[in-house]
Amino acid sequence: MNSIRFEDMQPLIIGTRDSELALWQAKTVQQKLKDNGIDSRLHPVKSSGDLNLDVPLYEMGITGIFTKSLDVALIKGDIDLAVHSMKDVPTQLPKTIVQGAVLKRANHRDLLVHKGLQFLESENGHIATGSLRRKAQWLNKYPHHKVSNLRGNVNTRMQKLEDSDWNGAIFAAAGLERIDLMPQNIQYLDWMIPAPAQGAMLAVTREDKPEVIKALAKLNDRNSEICVNVERSFLRTLEGGCTAPIGALATIEEDKLHFEGVLLSLDGKERFHVKKSTPLENHKDFGRYCAQVILREGGYKLMEELRRIL
Repeated sequence: MNSIRFEDMQPLIIGTRDSELALWQAKTVQQKLKDNGIDSRLHPVKSSGDLNLDVPLYEMGITGIFTKSLDVALIKGDIDLAVHSMKDVPTQLPKTIVQGAVLKRANHRDLLVHKGLQFLESENGHIATGSLRRKAQWLNKYPHHKVSNLRGNVNTRMQKLEDSDWNGAIFAAAGLERIDLMPQNIQYLDWMIPAPAQGAMLAVTREDKPEVIKALAKLNDRNSEICVNVERSFLRTLEGGCTAPIGALATIEEDKLHFEGVLLSLDGKERFHVKKSTPLENHKDFGRYCAQVILREGGYKLMEELRRIL
């Protein structure tokens, strides 16, 4: 691999979804590759998750719904690498596909875009989200509120909020920041534990492409990689895929890794929570350990119920 000369390579073909946010992410990777002397071009692909906006994600067999089309293109050789929002990526990558780079993580928080916050004191609040995790955490905190399904790309969801009688809708802060679509009326939901790997971008390639693996290695942020891998290990151990209401956040401060994770029932009434720290050198099995704590405390029974429902 050390003998690879980037200047001798053909331009790499970057696969991406064709939404504004996905294209922003792919162009960011393209620019970082260019900064390292590597040429590339974009190849937009529609996913089944983008094509069907009426059905809630969990009813569509959500695991990998935004990544499968790009996985197929990668395996067929139509593209050299694919760029994803890492929270959309199943914890088990398809055979022959490998993690190439986790870019430096952006804002991991969820936020509420609202039409006034008075409704938070009312039992008649009505918000929207397409995420079971967000819905369950909202209902845990505001059990009398109504939560409607909200699908589509960021711009579509913003328009649906504006056209509705909802009091607000929940978005990932990173998505709004990346495409410069941050409204004035927002509230960061610091009490809401994000999706595993939220705010992180992942570039993947095929295991038989050493030149692409080497090119992507230059883009990898080690601390971000450690944190999201701990979160995804937590998710994988719970066997939640992308459907169950599971949140996880790992952060690094000096030589310690701090972790907080949550598993909830769909209605938010049951909540299993873990918050622990460990020396950074022990990060490898820490996500799995934290998940096992939740499973022992009653999470196993809840996961069995969720698997039957979902």
